[in-house]
Amino acid sequence: MKKARNNTIKLLIGLAISALFLYLAFGKIDFEKMKASFLEANFWYFIPAVGVILLSHLIRSFRLQYLLKSIKNVPVAELFSATMIGYMGNTILPAHLGELFRANVIGNRENISSSSVLATIVIERILDIFALLIIMAFALIVYPFPDYITKGGYVTFILVVGLFTFLVLLKKQNEKTMAFLRLFLKMLPMSIADRIECMIVSFIEGINGLERKMDYLVILFFSILIWSCYWLNFYLVCYAFDFPQIYGLNALSSVVLLVITTVSILVPSSPGYVGTYHYLCQITLGLFGVPMSVGLSYAFVAHALSTYPTALIGVVFAWKEGKERFQVEKE
Repeated sequence: MKKARNNTIKLLIGLAISALFLYLAFGKIDFEKMKASFLEANFWYFIPAVGVILLSHLIRSFRLQYLLKSIKNVPVAELFSATMIGYMGNTILPAHLGELFRANVIGNRENISSSSVLATIVIERILDIFALLIIMAFALIVYPFPDYITKGGYVTFILVVGLFTFLVLLKKQNEKTMAFLRLFLKMLPMSIADRIECMIVSFIEGINGLERKMDYLVILFFSILIWSCYWLNFYLVCYAFDFPQIYGLNALSSVVLLVITTVSILVPSSPGYVGTYHYLCQITLGLFGVPMSVGLSYAFVAHALSTYPTALIGVVFAWKEGKERFQVEKE
C-alpha cells in the first residue's frame, strides 16, 4: 500500500513538472509559425531518422547479449523484442518501470533470474551515464559556450576521469574501495545509501564476467555505435527542417542538442519525458538562433520519431509475448 502511494505521488509530481515545462515551452509561441515549419519539413528524412533509432536498439541488444554472456547466451532477437517492450513501458509508465518489464521478459523466457538480468541492465545504464558525461565534457569544451559553462565542461571532464578511476578501483581493489565508499554513504539517508550500494554491487557482479581486455573494447565499441545513432537521429531531423541551410547548424550543434535533451531524461517528469524534453530541446536550438516556435515544432517531431514508433513495435511484441511473461518472478 505504501509503495503504491509513493508511486502515485511520484507520478503526480512528474506530471506537474511536465505541465510546468510545457507551459514554459508554449509561453511565447506563434502557433502559425510552428505549424508552417512542420508543414515545410522534408518528411523523407523522418524515415532514416526512425531507422537509426531502431538500429540503436538493435545494437543495444547486442551489447546486452555480451553483458549477459557470463549468465547465459541469449539470442539477440529475444533481447531486441524485450528491449522494445521495455521502451514501450517507459513511454507509458513513470520512473523507468519499463526496465522491469524487460528484465522479467528475458528472465521468464530464458529461465534465468530476473534480478540478475536487472543487475545487467543497471550496468547498461551506468555505461550510458558514463558515455553521456564524456560527450557532455566534449561538447562543453569545444563549443563556444559562455565562460562559466565552459568551465563546467572541465569540471565534468574531471568527474569523468574520477568516475573511471573509481570503477577501475572497484574492479581491482574491491573490498578496500567499498569500505572507503561506505564512509561517504553514511552521510546520506539510509534508503539512498542502500540504493547506491546495491547498484554498485550489481555493477561489480556484472563486470566480473568481463575478464579479457577485448571484452571492454567490445562494450566500448557498442556504446559508441549506440550514441552515434542518437546523434545521427538529431542531425537527420535538423536536415528535415533545413536547419543547416537556414541557421547554419552543423554536426557539433547536434552533439550539443543530444547532450542537453538527454539530460531531460534525468529530470523527473511524466512517462515519455513529455515537456522536459521539448523545452530543453527548444532552448538548445535557441542557442543557435532557431526561433522558439520553429524549435518547438522540431522538438515535437524529434520526440515523436524517437519514442512512438519504438513504443508501437513494443506493443506488438508485448501482444505476442502474452500476459504470463509479465508476471514478476518470485525469488
